[in-house]
Amino acid sequence: MIRKDRISVKKSGNAKQEKKKFCIKKTGRINASKKEPDTSKSRGKKADSLRKLRKKMEKIQDSRRFEHTLGVEFTSAALAMRYGASVKSARTAGLLHDCAKCFSDKERVSVCLKNNIPMSDLEKSNPFLLHAKVGAWMARERYGISDQDILNAIYNHTTGRPGMSLLEKIVFIADYMEPGRNHAPNLDEIRRLAFTDLDQALLKILSDTLEYLEGKNGDVDPMTKKTWEYYKEGPAPSQSDI
Repeated sequence: MIRKDRISVKKSGNAKQEKKKFCIKKTGRINASKKEPDTSKSRGKKADSLRKLRKKMEKIQDSRRFEHTLGVEFTSAALAMRYGASVKSARTAGLLHDCAKCFSDKERVSVCLKNNIPMSDLEKSNPFLLHAKVGAWMARERYGISDQDILNAIYNHTTGRPGMSLLEKIVFIADYMEPGRNHAPNLDEIRRLAFTDLDQALLKILSDTLEYLEGKNGDVDPMTKKTWEYYKEGPAPSQSDI
């Protein structure tokens, strides 16, 4: 069975110093621009270590979700070693990819409204789908992550996007096939492909997801379809630039 979240169903203060605002481009990439500072105490903080992040995820997630998080961290690290990506970045993105799962639907919508994070009509009607976008915001604002590639990997881990970076592909695939997953179709094939041809593994996941959703007459996020169409045409240079 394919997971539901594979579909991608200001505060201003009076302080004089300007700080960065979390902004999200329509391309599925994020950037920073200037705004008046809000009341967040986490702005400008140093990124937490992997050990601290792991402890924080264990504290806010239930045991099943935390086990999945560790599985994604482990699988992301393995794929990073296989393809020459940063293992630390892969582990960080893996640990934080579901950091907003602990939020209620109401809280996710509130974060998006207050921070100008765009929501599709599908996401507005199914706010649980916002956990990836809100998770990227949390990673930046609460856990001190400033690496754009890590933030993009969290933001796009459910739908993907055309021209994904190597790290984005790794986290997307790791989330789908980590050792604790056992219900999705063709997992054995996808797990083999993941270590031989990353793009083919990505395409297989997208194809299986779309086939499942269309067979169930489920809503499909347009970005999932765009990503599938992009990779169906064959490998292309990644857009890791911001």
